[in-house]
Amino acid sequence: MPLILDHVCQVYNADTEMSVRALDDVSLIIPEGQFIGVIGHTGSGKSTLIQHLNGLILPTSGSVYYNGQDITDKDFDRKELRKHVGLVFQYPEHQLFETDVFTDVCFGPKNIGMSKKEAELAAFDALRKVGFPDDLYYASVFELSGGQKRRAAVAGVLAMKPDFLILDEPTAGLDPVGRYEILDMVSELHRTAGITIILVSHSMEDVAMYVERVIVMDKGRVAYDDVPREVFSHSEELEKMGLSIPEPSKIARQLIKAGLNVDPGVLTSGEAADSIYKALMYR
Repeated sequence: MPLILDHVCQVYNADTEMSVRALDDVSLIIPEGQFIGVIGHTGSGKSTLIQHLNGLILPTSGSVYYNGQDITDKDFDRKELRKHVGLVFQYPEHQLFETDVFTDVCFGPKNIGMSKKEAELAAFDALRKVGFPDDLYYASVFELSGGQKRRAAVAGVLAMKPDFLILDEPTAGLDPVGRYEILDMVSELHRTAGITIILVSHSMEDVAMYVERVIVMDKGRVAYDDVPREVFSHSEELEKMGLSIPEPSKIARQLIKAGLNVDPGVLTSGEAADSIYKALMYR
């Protein structure tokens, strides 16, 4: 079943001089099975948006629906919702607190009612799926590298077998190798397990390379919601929002100005290389 936001507004510090409208009349449908990127400058509403999807924040007005039910209803079980909609925060150390990795990954499944054996099997399966090193299963969570903490945090959510996995800046602070390892892992989860992925990222290159749909937030509103090629075609509008287009797109446009007949719609380095090669071959 899809997640649906219906005219959602979120006002912090309402009825005070410090009130802030973080979301302004947002309506979205998030179906099962998509890989979605959410982008926007700081303060655009990205984090507020994703926290509404699993009920961490309830809207000031409007509704959020899961499985046809309004999650703001008094009789709605938001604990049950979080079995299906998992959220991995930007800083994994905020989610890791047990004495060792395996115990930490078991926590979520046990908390939603799995037996000890079920939780352990789910934890083993989740750690395997995220490619976590076998020899670190019982290591202290505080001894892990940044990339290993990200994998452990993802495994902890994945062990609850969610239908939707939300990742808030999962590659922040990682080197290029670690960044692509995490994104490849997430992409593989989407491909093999059919999990809906919602990726919040500041990297236009990462979004262009991995996702099939881009939601652009600006001043609490949805500015664009389309396939990456269409969204990134609005380069001037994105720049006004404090965003940019992927670097390969910038390079292609500079080459066009220099007289080379390359595709202005390239998004990834691979697409740019192919287009430049063809342009040079037929020049």
